[in-house]
Amino acid sequence: MNKKLIIYGASGHGKVTADIARLNGYEEIVFYDDDPNKKVVGQYKVIHDFHDYEDHDLFIAIGDNTTREEISSRMNRDIVTLIHPTAVIGEEVKIGHGVVIMAKAVINSGSVIGDGVIVNTCASIDHDNRIEDYAHISVNAHTAGTVTVGRRSFVGMSASIINNVSICDDAVIAAGAVVIEDIREAGTYIGVPAKKK
Repeated sequence: MNKKLIIYGASGHGKVTADIARLNGYEEIVFYDDDPNKKVVGQYKVIHDFHDYEDHDLFIAIGDNTTREEISSRMNRDIVTLIHPTAVIGEEVKIGHGVVIMAKAVINSGSVIGDGVIVNTCASIDHDNRIEDYAHISVNAHTAGTVTVGRRSFVGMSASIINNVSICDDAVIAAGAVVIEDIREAGTYIGVPAKKK
């Protein structure tokens, strides 16, 4: 394993991924950011040019789903996946590239996690889910069995999705919302049960 990592995005999300990277055995971590005023993130140096870091692995730590997808598509190198050691991953789970699975998250058997997905702290994804590329399952959000979350969709903090529900691409499920039926149109959904805002 390469023990050197560049984290693209000098932000709070990046700081959390740096903690996970250290727990995954990375010994040298630097951040990249296009803001020339950023010099350090915590204990880590911020660089503004990849040129001298071709031997480092790369992780994209951008919270915005669309921006994360756009940056990832420009990179002509592999993007690593980072999994916190306290996460619970079931059998026959498939996990794509550039994914971060944070502390105490649970992904149960038969689920498929696409590229660039964020599974945040204490989130749970039950059996046979499909979380499409660049989606974000936020802190303490929960999906029941056989749920599909579309590409670039965001499931907010402490939101819940009942079993056998599909959510289309580019949907935003607000914090605390409860989704009890399919969401077929992009937009923001709030409340219990969740309705389009």
